Amino acid sequence: MALFTFRKPSAARPATPPSAVLPTAPAFAGSLRVGLGQLLVEGGEPERNLFRAEQMMADAAAQGCELVLLPETLDFAWTHPSALTEAQPIPGLYSDRLCEAARQHGLYVCAGLTERAPDGRNYNAALLINPSGDIICKYHKINLLEVELPFYAVGQTLNVVDTPLGKIGVNICADNFLDGLAIGHTLARMGAEFILSPSSWTVDYSITEEHDPYSEKWIKPYSILAQLYNVSVVGTTSVGYIVGGPYEGKKSIGCSLAVDAGGIRAQGVFNEFAGQLVVADLPRPVRAEQGTQIGQMLARKGFRLDELPAPTR
Repeated sequence: MALFTFRKPSAARPATPPSAVLPTAPAFAGSLRVGLGQLLVEGGEPERNLFRAEQMMADAAAQGCELVLLPETLDFAWTHPSALTEAQPIPGLYSDRLCEAARQHGLYVCAGLTERAPDGRNYNAALLINPSGDIICKYHKINLLEVELPFYAVGQTLNVVDTPLGKIGVNICADNFLDGLAIGHTLARMGAEFILSPSSWTVDYSITEEHDPYSEKWIKPYSILAQLYNVSVVGTTSVGYIVGGPYEGKKSIGCSLAVDAGGIRAQGVFNEFAGQLVVADLPRPVRAEQGTQIGQMLARKGFRLDELPAPTR
């Protein structure tokens, strides 16, 4: 199967593997057509953002996608102050629109929203919706950046759900930082074949395609999970300039990413104006190991489970 790339050849970078070498080739069974909906998300403009999300879902259905992945907090935008007073419950006004569009187009949808919980706290949430319009998984982001803490409470659960497409786990953006990779390890231990991650990758306004910071920050951790466990890790991010909140003046720059044990399968354009739907056919991984068999597999690959960090002086 061909690997897809949407980056200029001069800027392409290979996936960074973990230190261990795979002893055998990864196994796959069937495939999943995914639409990575790299969406313009405007701060404090939920109606316009949801309208674009609905259009992206229609486009994905027209191109034969079985699942569409949309960005983090696509309603108000990430850390926009309006979310503190205007966030909606889930189920609620905004999630209902996504559920109806999923039902209308017969799609699985994974999307990020801001959730107002019954106790009044806000969460950075991700939903997985089935083609009947039912929410089958809801996740709250755990590895919150320090600047997020005034806006969202820390999540406390992880879930993997069985679907006809495969076993799907959900996390959000910085959950895949190297310092939060235990979250992805846990989803893989729970049997996930696909890890879906609504994201909002941001950089300073001066950063351009020639200064791509994402090989170490995103390709490396995605590749570690993919190659250790034979999973597919897929992140879709927003585009546009950030208005309001602690990151005002920075920009979301796309660069959506799908990585499996074979390398980069799909990559969105790196640009703050690059709203696009990236369509990729991802092989469905075969994951035979369960429980302690996973630890035995990791040991065969040289992944160390018995070492403390080196002491600091």
